[in-house]
Amino acid sequence: MAGQAIHLKKEILVRIIKAFLSDDFEEQTRLIPYSMRPKGMEVPYRCCIYKERAIIKDRTIAGLGFPIEEDDETVSLATYAKKAMERKEISDKNLTVLQAACKGCATNRIYVTDLCQGCVARPCTTACKFGAISIVNGRSVIDDSKCKKCKMCVNACPYNAIVKISVPCEDSCPVGAIKKDETGFASIDYDKCINCGRCTVACPFGAVHERSQIVDILKAIKSKKKVIAMIAPSIAGQFPGTIYQLKTAILQAGFDDVYEVAQGADITANTEAKEFVERMEKGKNFMTTSCCAGYNQLIKKHLTEIKPYVSDTKTPLYYTAELVKKELPNAVTVFVSPCVAKRAESFENKNVDFVMNYEELGALFVAKKIQITELEETKYTVESSKQARNFGVTGGVVESVKASLRDEEAIRPFVINGLNKDSIRQLKKFATSGCCDDGCNMVEVMCCEGGCIGGNATINNQKTAKKQLETLLNDSKDIDKI
Repeated sequence: MAGQAIHLKKEILVRIIKAFLSDDFEEQTRLIPYSMRPKGMEVPYRCCIYKERAIIKDRTIAGLGFPIEEDDETVSLATYAKKAMERKEISDKNLTVLQAACKGCATNRIYVTDLCQGCVARPCTTACKFGAISIVNGRSVIDDSKCKKCKMCVNACPYNAIVKISVPCEDSCPVGAIKKDETGFASIDYDKCINCGRCTVACPFGAVHERSQIVDILKAIKSKKKVIAMIAPSIAGQFPGTIYQLKTAILQAGFDDVYEVAQGADITANTEAKEFVERMEKGKNFMTTSCCAGYNQLIKKHLTEIKPYVSDTKTPLYYTAELVKKELPNAVTVFVSPCVAKRAESFENKNVDFVMNYEELGALFVAKKIQITELEETKYTVESSKQARNFGVTGGVVESVKASLRDEEAIRPFVINGLNKDSIRQLKKFATSGCCDDGCNMVEVMCCEGGCIGGNATINNQKTAKKQLETLLNDSKDIDKI
Protein backbone atom coordinates (compact mmCIF):
# COMPACT_ATOMS: atom_id res chain seq x y z
CA MET A 1 0.00 0.00 0.00
CA ALA A 2 2.84 2.37 0.80
CA GLY A 3 4.16 1.87 -2.75
CA GLN A 4 0.74 2.65 -4.21
CA ALA A 5 0.52 5.79 -2.05
CA ILE A 6 3.87 6.97 -3.47
CA HIS A 7 2.61 6.28 -6.99
CA LEU A 8 -0.54 8.32 -6.33
CA LYS A 9 1.46 11.23 -4.92
CA LYS A 10 3.76 11.26 -7.96
CA GLU A 11 0.83 11.08 -10.39
CA ILE A 12 -0.83 14.04 -8.69
CA LEU A 13 2.41 16.06 -8.77
CA VAL A 14 2.77 15.33 -12.50
CA ARG A 15 -0.81 16.48 -13.09
CA ILE A 16 -0.28 19.68 -11.06
CA ILE A 17 2.81 20.51 -13.13
CA LYS A 18 1.01 19.77 -16.40
CA ALA A 19 -1.90 21.95 -15.24
CA PHE A 20 0.56 24.77 -14.49
CA LEU A 21 2.07 24.43 -17.95
CA SER A 22 -1.37 24.47 -19.58
CA ASP A 23 -3.41 27.50 -20.67
CA ASP A 24 -5.79 27.23 -17.69
CA PHE A 25 -4.06 26.22 -14.44
CA GLU A 26 -7.11 26.68 -12.24
CA GLU A 27 -9.54 24.64 -14.33
CA GLN A 28 -7.07 21.86 -15.09
CA THR A 29 -6.27 21.59 -11.37
CA ARG A 30 -9.97 21.44 -10.50
CA LEU A 31 -10.39 18.48 -12.84
CA ILE A 32 -7.58 16.34 -11.34
CA PRO A 33 -9.82 14.14 -9.10
CA TYR A 34 -12.27 13.59 -11.96
CA SER A 35 -9.66 12.80 -14.60
CA MET A 36 -7.95 10.37 -12.24
CA ARG A 37 -11.22 8.73 -11.18
CA PRO A 38 -13.66 9.19 -14.09
CA LYS A 39 -17.27 8.09 -13.86
CA GLY A 40 -17.71 4.34 -14.28
CA MET A 41 -14.13 3.51 -13.30
CA GLU A 42 -13.60 0.59 -10.96
CA VAL A 43 -12.59 1.97 -7.55
CA PRO A 44 -9.13 0.61 -6.63
CA TYR A 45 -8.77 1.49 -2.95
CA ARG A 46 -11.77 3.03 -1.19
CA CYS A 47 -15.45 2.25 -0.68
CA CYS A 48 -16.68 4.41 -3.55
CA ILE A 49 -15.54 6.77 -6.26
CA TYR A 50 -16.58 9.82 -4.21
CA LYS A 51 -14.27 8.84 -1.35
CA GLU A 52 -11.47 8.29 -3.85
CA ARG A 53 -12.01 11.73 -5.37
CA ALA A 54 -12.13 13.36 -1.92
CA ILE A 55 -8.75 11.89 -0.99
CA ILE A 56 -7.24 12.82 -4.35
CA LYS A 57 -8.49 16.36 -3.77
CA ASP A 58 -6.74 16.43 -0.37
CA ARG A 59 -3.50 15.14 -1.89
CA THR A 60 -3.75 17.83 -4.56
CA ILE A 61 -4.22 20.52 -1.90
CA ALA A 62 -1.01 19.33 -0.22
CA GLY A 63 0.67 19.24 -3.63
CA LEU A 64 -0.32 22.88 -4.07
CA GLY A 65 1.36 23.66 -0.75
CA PHE A 66 -1.60 24.01 1.63
CA PRO A 67 -2.46 22.27 4.92
CA ILE A 68 -5.37 19.82 4.79
CA GLU A 69 -6.23 20.58 8.41
CA GLU A 70 -7.48 24.03 7.41
CA ASP A 71 -9.43 22.87 4.37
CA ASP A 72 -13.04 23.93 3.92
CA GLU A 73 -14.40 21.15 1.74
CA THR A 74 -16.67 23.62 -0.04
CA VAL A 75 -13.59 25.37 -1.51
CA SER A 76 -12.74 24.05 -4.99
CA LEU A 77 -9.30 23.07 -6.22
CA ALA A 78 -9.52 25.92 -8.71
CA THR A 79 -9.60 28.34 -5.77
CA TYR A 80 -6.59 26.63 -4.19
CA ALA A 81 -4.72 26.87 -7.50
CA LYS A 82 -5.51 30.59 -7.64
CA LYS A 83 -4.31 31.06 -4.05
CA ALA A 84 -1.10 29.16 -4.84
CA MET A 85 -0.42 31.56 -7.73
CA GLU A 86 -1.00 34.53 -5.40
CA ARG A 87 1.12 33.16 -2.53
CA LYS A 88 4.09 35.32 -1.54
CA GLU A 89 5.49 33.35 1.42
CA ILE A 90 5.86 29.67 2.30
CA SER A 91 4.98 28.15 5.67
CA ASP A 92 7.39 26.65 8.18
CA LYS A 93 4.95 23.77 8.79
CA ASN A 94 6.15 21.21 6.26
CA LEU A 95 3.78 18.30 6.89
CA THR A 96 0.04 17.88 6.79
CA VAL A 97 -2.31 14.99 7.65
CA LEU A 98 -5.03 13.90 5.24
CA GLN A 99 -7.77 12.89 7.68
CA ALA A 100 -9.87 11.47 4.87
CA ALA A 101 -7.04 9.02 4.14
CA CYS A 102 -6.13 8.37 7.80
CA LYS A 103 -7.42 5.00 8.98
CA GLY A 104 -7.78 6.13 12.60
CA CYS A 105 -5.82 3.06 13.71
CA ALA A 106 -6.53 1.24 16.98
CA THR A 107 -4.79 2.58 20.08
CA ASN A 108 -1.09 1.79 20.30
CA ARG A 109 -0.90 -0.77 23.13
CA ILE A 110 0.26 -4.19 24.33
CA TYR A 111 -2.61 -6.68 24.24
CA VAL A 112 -3.18 -10.23 25.54
CA THR A 113 -4.95 -12.31 22.89
CA ASP A 114 -7.16 -15.40 23.26
CA LEU A 115 -4.05 -17.54 22.70
CA CYS A 116 -3.12 -17.03 26.38
CA GLN A 117 -2.93 -20.47 28.05
CA GLY A 118 -2.75 -19.26 31.64
CA CYS A 119 0.44 -21.26 32.12
CA VAL A 120 1.84 -22.02 35.57
CA ALA A 121 5.25 -20.46 34.94
CA ARG A 122 3.75 -16.98 34.41
CA PRO A 123 6.77 -15.76 32.37
CA CYS A 124 4.92 -12.58 31.36
CA THR A 125 4.42 -11.40 34.95
CA THR A 126 8.06 -12.17 35.74
CA ALA A 127 9.26 -10.26 32.68
CA CYS A 128 7.25 -7.12 33.45
CA LYS A 129 9.25 -4.77 35.69
CA PHE A 130 6.39 -2.31 36.09
CA GLY A 131 3.76 -4.56 37.66
CA ALA A 132 1.44 -4.05 34.69
CA ILE A 133 0.43 -7.73 34.33
CA SER A 134 -1.86 -9.59 36.70
CA ILE A 135 -3.71 -12.91 36.48
CA VAL A 136 -7.50 -12.73 36.33
CA ASN A 137 -9.56 -15.91 36.08
CA GLY A 138 -6.43 -17.84 35.19
CA ARG A 139 -5.36 -15.54 32.32
CA SER A 140 -2.99 -12.62 31.95
CA VAL A 141 -4.43 -9.09 31.92
CA ILE A 142 -2.45 -5.89 31.22
CA ASP A 143 -3.09 -2.64 33.10
CA ASP A 144 -2.64 -0.01 30.35
CA SER A 145 -2.00 2.72 32.94
CA LYS A 146 1.13 0.89 34.14
CA CYS A 147 2.31 -0.57 30.82
CA LYS A 148 5.43 1.11 29.36
CA LYS A 149 5.17 -0.78 26.05
CA CYS A 150 8.65 -2.22 26.56
CA LYS A 151 7.53 -5.52 24.96
CA MET A 152 9.36 -7.66 27.53
CA CYS A 153 6.17 -9.65 28.06
CA VAL A 154 5.74 -10.04 24.29
CA ASN A 155 9.20 -11.59 24.07
CA ALA A 156 8.67 -13.75 27.18
CA CYS A 157 5.39 -15.44 26.22
CA PRO A 158 6.08 -18.95 24.88
CA TYR A 159 2.74 -19.02 23.02
CA ASN A 160 3.13 -15.63 21.27
CA ALA A 161 -0.15 -14.78 22.97
CA ILE A 162 0.84 -11.18 23.76
CA VAL A 163 1.08 -8.76 20.86
CA LYS A 164 1.78 -5.10 20.30
CA ILE A 165 -0.98 -3.29 18.46
CA SER A 166 0.99 -0.82 16.36
CA VAL A 167 0.13 2.56 14.92
CA PRO A 168 2.76 2.88 12.16
CA CYS A 169 3.07 6.68 12.16
CA GLU A 170 3.33 6.85 15.97
CA ASP A 171 5.81 3.97 16.15
CA SER A 172 8.02 5.54 13.50
CA CYS A 173 8.33 8.93 15.21
CA PRO A 174 11.42 9.05 17.47
CA VAL A 175 10.13 12.02 19.50
CA GLY A 176 6.40 11.33 19.93
CA ALA A 177 5.33 14.21 17.70
CA ILE A 178 2.40 12.46 16.02
CA LYS A 179 -0.60 11.20 18.00
CA LYS A 180 -4.34 10.82 17.64
CA ASP A 181 -6.28 13.99 18.42
CA GLU A 182 -9.78 14.22 19.91
CA THR A 183 -11.28 13.10 16.60
CA GLY A 184 -9.30 9.83 16.66
CA PHE A 185 -7.15 10.76 13.67
CA ALA A 186 -3.43 11.49 13.48
CA SER A 187 -2.27 14.99 14.36
CA ILE A 188 1.23 16.49 14.34
CA ASP A 189 2.62 18.50 17.25
CA TYR A 190 4.91 20.90 15.41
CA ASP A 191 6.58 22.00 18.65
CA LYS A 192 7.93 18.45 18.97
CA CYS A 193 8.33 17.54 15.29
CA ILE A 194 11.92 17.33 14.01
CA ASN A 195 10.80 16.96 10.38
CA CYS A 196 12.47 13.57 10.01
CA GLY A 197 9.67 12.54 7.62
CA ARG A 198 9.44 8.99 8.94
CA CYS A 199 5.69 9.23 9.39
CA THR A 200 5.27 10.00 5.68
CA VAL A 201 6.95 6.69 4.82
CA ALA A 202 5.46 4.63 7.66
CA CYS A 203 1.76 5.32 7.07
CA PRO A 204 0.43 2.52 4.82
CA PHE A 205 -2.42 4.79 3.71
CA GLY A 206 -0.17 7.70 2.71
CA ALA A 207 -2.10 9.97 5.07
CA VAL A 208 0.90 12.10 6.12
CA HIS A 209 2.01 14.34 3.30
CA GLU A 210 4.68 16.94 2.62
CA ARG A 211 3.42 20.39 1.62
CA SER A 212 5.00 20.90 -1.77
CA GLN A 213 6.63 24.10 -3.02
CA ILE A 214 6.51 22.98 -6.66
CA VAL A 215 4.07 25.72 -7.74
CA ASP A 216 6.26 28.41 -6.15
CA ILE A 217 9.31 27.05 -8.00
CA LEU A 218 7.44 26.91 -11.32
CA LYS A 219 6.28 30.50 -10.78
CA ALA A 220 9.90 31.60 -10.27
CA ILE A 221 10.98 29.84 -13.48
CA LYS A 222 8.07 31.34 -15.41
CA SER A 223 8.91 34.83 -14.11
CA LYS A 224 12.20 34.72 -16.05
CA LYS A 225 14.21 35.19 -12.87
CA LYS A 226 17.52 33.33 -12.76
CA VAL A 227 16.69 30.12 -10.91
CA ILE A 228 19.53 27.96 -9.59
CA ALA A 229 19.18 24.31 -8.56
CA MET A 230 21.45 23.08 -5.77
CA ILE A 231 21.51 19.27 -5.76
CA ALA A 232 22.26 17.23 -2.62
CA PRO A 233 25.12 14.68 -2.81
CA SER A 234 22.74 11.72 -2.42
CA ILE A 235 21.03 12.54 -5.72
CA ALA A 236 23.78 10.67 -7.60
CA GLY A 237 22.10 7.36 -6.84
CA GLN A 238 18.50 8.37 -7.47
CA PHE A 239 18.04 8.89 -11.21
CA PRO A 240 19.23 6.91 -14.24
CA GLY A 241 22.21 8.25 -16.10
CA THR A 242 25.21 10.22 -14.82
CA ILE A 243 25.07 13.34 -12.67
CA TYR A 244 26.30 15.24 -15.73
CA GLN A 245 23.30 14.04 -17.74
CA LEU A 246 21.17 14.94 -14.72
CA LYS A 247 22.49 18.49 -14.88
CA THR A 248 21.44 18.70 -18.53
CA ALA A 249 17.98 17.39 -17.59
CA ILE A 250 17.58 19.99 -14.83
CA LEU A 251 18.60 22.74 -17.27
CA GLN A 252 16.03 21.47 -19.78
CA ALA A 253 13.42 21.54 -17.02
CA GLY A 254 13.83 25.32 -16.82
CA PHE A 255 16.64 26.01 -14.34
CA ASP A 256 19.44 28.39 -15.31
CA ASP A 257 22.29 26.56 -13.62
CA VAL A 258 23.01 23.62 -11.32
CA TYR A 259 25.41 23.52 -8.36
CA GLU A 260 26.49 20.40 -6.51
CA VAL A 261 25.93 20.81 -2.77
CA ALA A 262 28.93 18.50 -2.52
CA GLN A 263 30.87 21.69 -3.28
CA GLY A 264 29.67 22.97 0.09
CA ALA A 265 30.40 19.56 1.64
CA ASP A 266 34.07 20.03 0.81
CA ILE A 267 33.98 23.29 2.80
CA THR A 268 32.10 21.59 5.65
CA ALA A 269 34.62 18.72 5.86
CA ASN A 270 37.66 21.00 5.89
CA THR A 271 36.12 23.44 8.36
CA GLU A 272 34.95 20.64 10.66
CA ALA A 273 38.42 19.06 10.54
CA LYS A 274 40.00 22.31 11.72
CA GLU A 275 37.38 22.68 14.43
CA PHE A 276 37.95 19.10 15.60
CA VAL A 277 41.70 19.68 15.98
CA GLU A 278 41.06 22.89 17.95
CA ARG A 279 38.57 21.20 20.29
CA MET A 280 40.86 18.24 20.97
CA GLU A 281 43.77 20.62 21.69
CA LYS A 282 41.53 22.33 24.28
CA GLY A 283 40.93 19.01 26.01
CA LYS A 284 37.42 18.23 24.78
CA ASN A 285 36.50 14.53 24.82
CA PHE A 286 34.39 14.41 21.68
CA MET A 287 32.55 16.41 19.02
CA THR A 288 29.47 15.51 16.99
CA THR A 289 28.83 16.41 13.36
CA SER A 290 26.28 19.11 12.50
CA CYS A 291 25.30 18.59 8.86
CA CYS A 292 22.07 16.59 9.37
CA ALA A 293 19.01 18.86 9.46
CA GLY A 294 16.91 16.32 11.38
CA TYR A 295 19.60 16.00 14.06
CA ASN A 296 19.85 19.78 14.33
CA GLN A 297 16.08 19.97 14.89
CA LEU A 298 16.41 17.27 17.57
CA ILE A 299 19.09 19.29 19.36
CA LYS A 300 16.98 22.44 19.28
CA LYS A 301 13.74 20.84 20.50
CA HIS A 302 14.68 17.78 22.56
CA LEU A 303 18.42 17.41 23.18
CA THR A 304 19.76 20.82 24.21
CA GLU A 305 22.20 19.20 26.66
CA ILE A 306 24.37 17.92 23.82
CA LYS A 307 24.72 21.34 22.20
CA PRO A 308 28.19 22.05 23.75
CA TYR A 309 29.53 18.97 21.97
CA VAL A 310 28.05 19.75 18.54
CA SER A 311 30.26 21.18 15.81
CA ASP A 312 29.70 24.86 15.01
CA THR A 313 30.48 24.18 11.34
CA LYS A 314 27.64 24.95 8.93
CA THR A 315 25.98 22.44 6.64
CA PRO A 316 26.97 21.80 3.00
CA LEU A 317 23.71 23.46 1.92
CA TYR A 318 24.57 26.57 3.94
CA TYR A 319 27.95 27.01 2.25
CA THR A 320 26.65 26.22 -1.24
CA ALA A 321 23.74 28.67 -0.98
CA GLU A 322 26.13 31.30 0.35
CA LEU A 323 28.39 30.81 -2.68
CA VAL A 324 25.46 31.08 -5.10
CA LYS A 325 24.10 34.25 -3.52
CA LYS A 326 27.56 35.86 -3.57
CA GLU A 327 27.94 35.10 -7.27
CA LEU A 328 24.28 35.77 -8.19
CA PRO A 329 22.68 38.00 -5.50
CA ASN A 330 19.31 38.22 -7.28
CA ALA A 331 18.98 34.56 -8.18
CA VAL A 332 16.26 32.28 -6.80
CA THR A 333 17.87 29.29 -5.10
CA VAL A 334 16.18 25.88 -5.03
CA PHE A 335 17.64 23.05 -2.97
CA VAL A 336 16.90 19.59 -4.41
CA SER A 337 16.55 17.43 -1.33
CA PRO A 338 16.16 13.81 -0.16
CA CYS A 339 14.18 14.66 2.97
CA VAL A 340 11.62 16.91 4.61
CA ALA A 341 14.07 18.05 7.33
CA LYS A 342 15.92 20.21 4.83
CA ARG A 343 12.72 22.21 4.35
CA ALA A 344 13.01 23.22 8.02
CA GLU A 345 16.69 24.14 7.61
CA SER A 346 15.98 26.12 4.46
CA PHE A 347 13.20 28.10 6.14
CA GLU A 348 15.82 29.38 8.60
CA ASN A 349 18.34 30.26 5.87
CA LYS A 350 17.77 33.49 3.92
CA ASN A 351 20.00 32.23 1.10
CA VAL A 352 17.68 29.29 0.28
CA ASP A 353 14.40 30.30 -1.32
CA PHE A 354 12.70 26.96 -2.01
CA VAL A 355 13.09 23.21 -1.61
CA MET A 356 12.19 20.59 -4.18
CA ASN A 357 12.50 16.94 -3.20
CA TYR A 358 13.58 14.07 -5.46
CA GLU A 359 9.97 12.92 -5.95
CA GLU A 360 9.02 16.39 -7.20
CA LEU A 361 12.03 16.63 -9.51
CA GLY A 362 11.13 13.23 -10.94
CA ALA A 363 7.55 14.42 -11.49
CA LEU A 364 8.88 17.51 -13.30
CA PHE A 365 10.90 15.30 -15.65
CA VAL A 366 7.83 13.15 -16.38
CA ALA A 367 5.60 16.18 -17.00
CA LYS A 368 8.16 17.67 -19.40
CA LYS A 369 8.97 14.29 -21.00
CA ILE A 370 12.67 14.55 -20.21
CA GLN A 371 14.61 11.28 -20.58
CA ILE A 372 17.88 11.68 -18.67
CA THR A 373 19.75 8.80 -20.30
CA GLU A 374 19.18 10.23 -23.78
CA LEU A 375 20.87 13.56 -22.98
CA GLU A 376 24.41 14.85 -23.46
CA GLU A 377 26.53 15.48 -20.38
CA THR A 378 27.06 18.98 -18.97
CA LYS A 379 30.01 19.46 -16.62
CA TYR A 380 29.85 21.40 -13.37
CA THR A 381 31.84 24.60 -13.01
CA VAL A 382 33.44 23.22 -9.83
CA GLU A 383 34.11 19.48 -9.51
CA SER A 384 33.52 18.21 -5.97
CA SER A 385 35.69 15.65 -4.20
CA LYS A 386 35.00 11.94 -3.87
CA GLN A 387 34.54 12.31 -0.10
CA ALA A 388 32.11 15.22 -0.43
CA ARG A 389 30.00 13.30 -2.95
CA ASN A 390 29.80 10.49 -0.38
CA PHE A 391 28.36 12.77 2.34
CA GLY A 392 24.89 11.29 1.89
CA VAL A 393 25.90 7.78 3.02
CA THR A 394 26.19 6.77 6.68
CA GLY A 395 29.83 7.13 7.70
CA GLY A 396 30.54 9.44 4.78
CA VAL A 397 30.73 12.64 6.81
CA VAL A 398 33.24 11.42 9.38
CA GLU A 399 35.29 9.77 6.63
CA SER A 400 35.39 13.10 4.79
CA VAL A 401 36.62 14.88 7.91
CA LYS A 402 39.25 12.15 8.46
CA ALA A 403 40.42 12.44 4.86
CA SER A 404 40.81 16.21 5.36
CA LEU A 405 43.38 15.63 8.11
CA ARG A 406 47.01 14.70 7.54
CA ASP A 407 46.80 12.58 10.69
CA GLU A 408 43.68 10.56 9.89
CA GLU A 409 44.24 8.31 12.92
CA ALA A 410 43.50 11.28 15.21
CA ILE A 411 39.78 10.62 14.66
CA ARG A 412 38.15 7.68 16.44
CA PRO A 413 34.62 7.65 14.99
CA PHE A 414 31.27 6.57 16.42
CA VAL A 415 28.35 6.50 13.97
CA ILE A 416 24.66 6.94 14.84
CA ASN A 417 22.91 5.29 11.90
CA GLY A 418 19.37 6.64 12.22
CA LEU A 419 17.60 8.50 15.02
CA ASN A 420 15.26 6.40 17.13
CA LYS A 421 14.41 6.18 20.81
CA ASP A 422 17.48 4.03 21.53
CA SER A 423 19.97 6.23 19.68
CA ILE A 424 18.51 9.37 21.28
CA ARG A 425 19.01 7.76 24.73
CA GLN A 426 22.58 6.99 23.69
CA LEU A 427 23.22 10.61 22.72
CA LYS A 428 21.71 11.77 26.03
CA LYS A 429 24.13 9.44 27.83
CA PHE A 430 27.07 10.93 25.91
CA ALA A 431 25.95 14.44 26.83
CA THR A 432 25.46 13.59 30.51
CA SER A 433 28.76 11.74 30.95
CA GLY A 434 30.77 14.07 28.75
CA CYS A 435 32.29 11.20 26.80
CA CYS A 436 31.16 8.58 24.29
CA ASP A 437 31.57 4.82 24.08
CA ASP A 438 34.83 2.98 23.30
CA GLY A 439 36.95 6.11 23.59
CA CYS A 440 35.58 7.64 20.39
CA ASN A 441 36.10 11.34 19.88
CA MET A 442 33.90 12.12 16.86
CA VAL A 443 30.24 11.17 16.59
CA GLU A 444 28.54 11.25 13.21
CA VAL A 445 24.75 11.51 13.51
CA MET A 446 22.48 10.62 10.60
CA CYS A 447 18.75 11.01 11.12
CA CYS A 448 17.91 8.44 8.44
CA GLU A 449 19.17 4.85 8.40
CA GLY A 450 21.74 4.55 5.64
CA GLY A 451 22.18 8.32 5.58
CA CYS A 452 20.58 10.75 3.15
CA ILE A 453 20.17 7.97 0.59
CA GLY A 454 17.56 6.64 3.03
CA GLY A 455 15.68 9.95 3.23
CA ASN A 456 11.88 9.98 3.09
CA ALA A 457 11.77 11.56 -0.40
CA THR A 458 14.32 9.30 -2.08
CA ILE A 459 13.08 7.31 -5.07
CA ASN A 460 15.61 4.51 -5.39
CA ASN A 461 16.40 1.62 -3.02
CA GLN A 462 19.59 2.03 -1.04
CA LYS A 463 21.47 -0.90 -2.57
CA THR A 464 21.01 0.37 -6.12
CA ALA A 465 21.64 3.96 -5.07
CA LYS A 466 24.96 3.06 -3.43
CA LYS A 467 26.06 1.11 -6.50
CA GLN A 468 25.37 4.10 -8.77
CA LEU A 469 27.11 6.42 -6.32
CA GLU A 470 30.21 4.22 -6.18
CA THR A 471 30.58 4.54 -9.97
CA LEU A 472 30.70 8.32 -9.57
CA LEU A 473 33.13 8.15 -6.64
CA ASN A 474 35.59 6.04 -8.65
CA ASP A 475 35.91 8.90 -11.13
CA SER A 476 36.16 11.70 -8.54
CA LYS A 477 39.20 13.37 -7.01
CA ASP A 478 40.25 13.14 -3.36
CA ILE A 479 39.54 15.96 -0.93
CA ASP A 480 42.29 18.50 -0.18
CA LYS A 481 43.97 18.02 3.19
CA ILE A 482 44.27 20.89 5.66
